[in-house]
Amino acid sequence: MARAFAKISFTPDVQAVQTEMGSRAAYRTAELGEAETVALGAFEQAFIAERDSFYQATVSQSGWPYVQHRGGPMGFLKVLDEQTMGYADFSGNRQYISVGNLRGDDRVSLLLMDYPQRQRLKIWGRARVVDTRSDPELLAKLEPTDFRAPVERGIVIRVEAFDWNCPKYITPRYSQREVGALLEQTRRHQQTIPLAPQTPAVLGNGALPLIISGIRQLTPRIRAYELCHADGEPLPSYRAGAHLRMPIALPDGSMTYRAYSLTDAPLEEDCYRIAVLRAEDGDGGSRALHDGWQLATRINVDMPDNYFPLHDDERPAMLIAGGIGITPIKAMAETLAARGTQFQLHYTGRGPQDMAFVKDLQRQFPNRCRFYFSQAQNPTRLDVPGLLGNATADTVIYVCGPTRLIDSVRQTARQLGIADERVQFESFI
Repeated sequence: MARAFAKISFTPDVQAVQTEMGSRAAYRTAELGEAETVALGAFEQAFIAERDSFYQATVSQSGWPYVQHRGGPMGFLKVLDEQTMGYADFSGNRQYISVGNLRGDDRVSLLLMDYPQRQRLKIWGRARVVDTRSDPELLAKLEPTDFRAPVERGIVIRVEAFDWNCPKYITPRYSQREVGALLEQTRRHQQTIPLAPQTPAVLGNGALPLIISGIRQLTPRIRAYELCHADGEPLPSYRAGAHLRMPIALPDGSMTYRAYSLTDAPLEEDCYRIAVLRAEDGDGGSRALHDGWQLATRINVDMPDNYFPLHDDERPAMLIAGGIGITPIKAMAETLAARGTQFQLHYTGRGPQDMAFVKDLQRQFPNRCRFYFSQAQNPTRLDVPGLLGNATADTVIYVCGPTRLIDSVRQTARQLGIADERVQFESFI
């Protein structure tokens, strides 16, 4: 969360309510940060370019807000530079409420939604109107190609702040194009699945009945699963670092079990989420899970368990993840951020295309996470001695990932005289 956002949004009235509700201390840190240059980064620019609609709020002369839906071909909202964007304003019902409001007050607020991926970007800025008389060259840059709706004017917005919202309460929705792509992907996937013994109607015999309510492909080999209570009841609470022991039906008809970390901070969510790496050279458990688990699959599991808990006090944390080891680390980062506790996140893997949640983490914690790509065109390596050597004396270190990474962190910590109890770890293959 940036200081520019806090400066605009946290008015005295908002601060008063935050104080009453107990969240003031956590959000005050955003106001005290260093003044930043507001600039749309690569993630924001790519997100904006993929949108085919957004919601825009303006303010009337009488002080009433007016929210309007704006739509067009994908990418009609264009990024002109890191601090400026704009769009062509098509002919509509000729009420001109938004345009009229801008004549008296140039402030706008935009909400950009990605329903399938449950993401939303909020943007504050100051808008100006351009037309063929005032700036024909700029208007030409805003006009979409191969779109026949008449353009009346252009709206150019100077960005003053932006903020990424968490995915809580965003219901996934899909366009006709997206549904078609998903159906085609499912058809191709089904053609590659070998015939196997009949899968049981309900997997497992634990006391907690779950149903798969969502599936998301994070990378070519990592798939995220959303699990809700099968009877619509509230789910048991858990702490960051917790896992579920999942039943998996193998191709030969037998059952096996694997533990998978819950990937989201436990912030009153009504579902659990896990992410599973398909290991082609493993013992077959993850392959069977990917091939067998579908939407509406019923699973009975034990209550969440936790052998990798996060500390409860205000000591800072250093989070280190390798590969699929990001799953519990992500939940820890979100929990620490919600508390207002200081932390750093260091995430290493082969490349961004193989690493889960890279974009999510970059958007949520742009100033607190760093990525290392070992097989990129310009490889970057995790400097374990450098990181641990610069940690404060009270920093708690969490590491999850391959055994080699964990051994490196633990051995380096001992060499630097860091007490074993300050280094917490969980192994992932």
